Amino acid sequence: MPVSAPWPAEPPAAPPDGGLTLLVIEDAPGGALSGPRVAEMTGTAEGPVRVRTARNLTEAERLLTDDVQCILLDLALPSRAYAPGGGHELDTLRQVLRLAPHQAVLALTAETDAARAAEAVRVGAQDYLFRDELDGRVLGRAIRYAVERKRADSDRRQLTESRLRAQENARLERGLLPHPLLAGSELRFAARYRPGRSRALLGGDFYDTVRTADGTVHAMIGDVCGHGPDEAALGVELRIAWRALTLAGLCGDELLATLQQVLEYERADEEVFATLCMVDIAPGGRSAALCLAGHPAPLLVRPGHTPALLPQEGGGPALGLLSAARWPHREIRLGAEWSLMMYTDGLVEGRVGAGTRRLGQEGMIELVARRLKEGLTGEDLLEAVVAEVRALNGGDLTDDLAVMLLARG
Repeated sequence: MPVSAPWPAEPPAAPPDGGLTLLVIEDAPGGALSGPRVAEMTGTAEGPVRVRTARNLTEAERLLTDDVQCILLDLALPSRAYAPGGGHELDTLRQVLRLAPHQAVLALTAETDAARAAEAVRVGAQDYLFRDELDGRVLGRAIRYAVERKRADSDRRQLTESRLRAQENARLERGLLPHPLLAGSELRFAARYRPGRSRALLGGDFYDTVRTADGTVHAMIGDVCGHGPDEAALGVELRIAWRALTLAGLCGDELLATLQQVLEYERADEEVFATLCMVDIAPGGRSAALCLAGHPAPLLVRPGHTPALLPQEGGGPALGLLSAARWPHREIRLGAEWSLMMYTDGLVEGRVGAGTRRLGQEGMIELVARRLKEGLTGEDLLEAVVAEVRALNGGDLTDDLAVMLLARG
């Protein structure tokens, strides 16, 4: 029957005195691996070696505490001494490895049994020793080598697992980013997204664009307060809910009230809210309906006109703040040729220089106007704007950033 025992979640740490604790498993008191003899043999090693001796796996389980770093096992000892019913000699080693997954294991055998020694390393031991060469110098060096090799193996395994998790998270987050549904529309689409979390692909900002069967293009951008993994998950839920509700034909207060219900059901804390900007562009692309829920107004760019923000007044509160809120719509004339830039506050709240001054909406307008004069449009325009905002901030922004551009003509 396999022996099981609780083991430490992390590999044992080295004691402050630089020594280590060795667990010797043998069935003959006073034998070749007796605690006093091993302690005497390793007494000249770097740092003290504390030795414990167990005659079977039951005793080993009791003596295997978090401070044990290495186990010394004689492969010549009969397996029935450790595993009732007997079996292959390496069965004992396998049970020790299951019992102590975070400890280094040294296998001891006769010099004439080199094949079994090599097999022990293949099974999982960190190293082996021949009984005939067992002296203080060799044993002390082998113990410390085994401990360091086990630590290196653990570090390498944890690094590999971290990389695999990071790759899986990246694939997941890329899959959750929106893919605009604009088939049949003459509008051009571009977007840039930068989460505030280090090494993340997804933050609490979210955006989407879909075209419904009547030819209307619906665009939305939003921001969940905060920028951690919970906010990122909530942002994805709100985006997916918005797309489903829009394609189902909901609009106006009915859509936003339902979206607010989703937020209230899914948020981790009652203090969490989300801002939202929604634009419904009429078929033909010359006019739109604007709805703001606590979100900054989009920037409209038209030939022969200075870039200007759409009206901010008359909007409604952010989602999640008021249970019986209303969100008025404002009709907007766009014209025959235009670009509409929708963004989250991460684009305008970055610092300018080393002080406390923020870029702000006015600074953003000046920055966009300058890039437009250089002839930049679409993806190139957004790339240049985001790059300059980061440069002005002196590096990566602390808040999530999303910016989306729709253009006609």
